Amino acid sequence: MANVNVSLQVLPSVKEENLYEVVDRVIEYIKSSGVKYEVGPMETTMEGELDQLLEIVKEAQNICVKAGAPRVVSMVKIDYKPEGVTMEEKIYKYKK
Repeated sequence: MANVNVSLQVLPSVKEENLYEVVDRVIEYIKSSGVKYEVGPMETTMEGELDQLLEIVKEAQNICVKAGAPRVVSMVKIDYKPEGVTMEEKIYKYKK
């Protein structure tokens, strides 16, 4: 299967002062997975095989719960086309 883009925003139900710490754990996991990714102010976008990226999304929920969140709300966006899609093709003209 061709590359897809998946954007993930996790909103763990934790105390305000712990929010970034939990989100940072998710980002560290994404980094350790070896997929191409880009952190934005509201979400992290990943590029790779759909099945692998969905496994990352699934594990992100577990990471938040293990960090003390009794509940996690996540927003997931998937950009798919049969021939593949890259982050670069969408944003190259905005990079300086």
